[in-house]
Amino acid sequence: MTDPNIPPPERPEVVHHTTINNPPARTGGGSWIALLVGGLVVVIIIIAVVVFSNNGAIEAPDGTDIAVDIDLPRPEMPDVPPVEPPSVPQPNPSPEA
Repeated sequence: MTDPNIPPPERPEVVHHTTINNPPARTGGGSWIALLVGGLVVVIIIIAVVVFSNNGAIEAPDGTDIAVDIDLPRPEMPDVPPVEPPSVPQPNPSPEA
């Protein structure tokens, strides 16, 4: 314990105060990015397993030569009526000064 009869120590005339603001630490800021990247990795792995496993592959038939011959009737087209070409007006002669 200190002696209550001792005067307090002298205080300086100029007192400098420094304020330091420390914001709270950010937690979980990048967790949604990790979740997104992890989900994409899982989807890519599933696609790779399906593509490379041949479990759902369709086997190619032995013969791939197919002859397709379809005879469609030609439709009756109406005759085109004669149309005269449009008349284009000739330019007027330039006015004489």
